[in-house]
Amino acid sequence: MNYAMLVYILGSVLKIEGVFLTLPTVIAFFYGERSLVAFLITMILCLAIGIGATWKKPDNTVFYSKEGFLAVSLSWVFLSIFGCIPFVLSGDIPSFTDALFETISGFTTTGASILSDVEALSKSGLFWRSFTHWLGGMGVLVFILAVLPMAGGRHMYLMKAESPGPSVSKLVPRVKQTARILYAIYFVMTVAQIILLLLGGMPVFDAVTLSMGTAGTGGFGVRNDSVGSYTPYMRNVITVFMILFGINFNIYYLFLCKKWRQALRSEEVRMYFGIIILAIVMITYNVRNFFPNGREAFQQAAFQVASIMTSTGYSTVDFGKWPILSQTILLMLMFVGACAGSTGGGIKVSRVLLMIKSVKRELHIIVHPRARMKIKMDDRVVEGDTLRSVNVFIGCYLLIFAVSLLCISVDDFDFTTNFTAITATINNIGPGLGQVGPAGNFGGYSGFSKYVIMFDMLVGRLEIFPMMALFLPQTWRRR
Repeated sequence: MNYAMLVYILGSVLKIEGVFLTLPTVIAFFYGERSLVAFLITMILCLAIGIGATWKKPDNTVFYSKEGFLAVSLSWVFLSIFGCIPFVLSGDIPSFTDALFETISGFTTTGASILSDVEALSKSGLFWRSFTHWLGGMGVLVFILAVLPMAGGRHMYLMKAESPGPSVSKLVPRVKQTARILYAIYFVMTVAQIILLLLGGMPVFDAVTLSMGTAGTGGFGVRNDSVGSYTPYMRNVITVFMILFGINFNIYYLFLCKKWRQALRSEEVRMYFGIIILAIVMITYNVRNFFPNGREAFQQAAFQVASIMTSTGYSTVDFGKWPILSQTILLMLMFVGACAGSTGGGIKVSRVLLMIKSVKRELHIIVHPRARMKIKMDDRVVEGDTLRSVNVFIGCYLLIFAVSLLCISVDDFDFTTNFTAITATINNIGPGLGQVGPAGNFGGYSGFSKYVIMFDMLVGRLEIFPMMALFLPQTWRRR
């Protein structure tokens, strides 16, 4: 374990967080809020510790997979701990546990909240909540790779540990260039959404915060009814961009390079849109009597399907009051999630597709024992290591899900509430059903259950393995 390099990376993360804290500090100054002092103190603290940790670059900058996993998991923990300090100091969220819950939910782009009155927060607090979504969506370490010289050619271990999906590939030979391309696409799409919302008459503050929440597929709103009180045009814009941010960003790069055929033949993207269209059609028909006309039923169904499928978590209605069929479809979408390489959560469409192909191969072998059938995706053979990783991921996912569900059951909430609470947080969705539905929140859980749920949010965002590496003794041994 290269501890010197680990400290250097964590210091870089805190420096970046300190720089980003200038934005809510400016917001607090502009609105004349008392939270200004809280953000200033946190910003200075992050910069002081970060500069101290990176004052001298280690002589040995080489690190490998276990250092990458450890650096990523600890970075997200440190980001969340320091990121919650302004909420506590300003009094927006006085409880450290609740503030940490809200911050982890922000950085992991989950959108689950303990707040019953969102509008009671300061403008700077609301901005910071949404900004953590934007930072966490693409990944803080990916941002660092894009702007800072680091680690002497071992950058890929950081990107692999932080990026969602069964496998990660470089778009161009240099990882730094890949990170910059990803963030450029991310930034341009965010600005495009802001502009379209402003053209529809949305206030600037709302347009910026909601666009950051959409980009990170996070779901923190600035109004108590999430986005229910906005116009149909605004909701339609958000619907489209939620779907766009759920697509693998490699596809956008292929379009930019005019590799149309390669982009359009993506099996994962085709399945992603197929699931969305099918779910919208089924729910529209199922809820047609809940709305004045078919058009509104379609718009509401499309919004909720896009929100849940991409793990954004915005809501326009309390879908917990919809028919059981619609609730069941939305619950299934929580597990599927968005595409690998997107900002969305869930198991990921690519893993679901690989599981289907694996089952198909096993059934084929049962019928034809001597057959040798290779699994392909996008006309390329899927390596055995990738398939093994998917199987192990699903096994760990189910185990953590079951243990977490057992742990939070001590609070004695009903099964629907507990089951969907874990489903919504380990898949980074946000709202579930029952008491944690769109009209409720997670504030009723005990401190113990909240820490279990926080762990699940981190596990879900970092795709299990980086967080689990923290508990392996051999991870911490020096070479």
